[in-house]
Amino acid sequence: MESLPRAASVRVRRHTCDCQPVAYELCQAGGLMFVRRYDRTDGVLIHESEWLRPPAAEHLWTRILLGQAR
Repeated sequence: MESLPRAASVRVRRHTCDCQPVAYELCQAGGLMFVRRYDRTDGVLIHESEWLRPPAAEHLWTRILLGQAR
């Protein structure tokens, strides 16, 4: 999904290394969580996953880190 402002403030709970062209953040706001993806290979593109309950978002985060998610 394209990044859209949905909450006044978002807390970044975890993140991957910013030195890579693609970086990820596990974010939390309003009791829900989502993953934000930064792609700097051709400019800066920001995409977000759907907003999920924390256990589902943690599962998605783990799958991303293991290279099992798309």
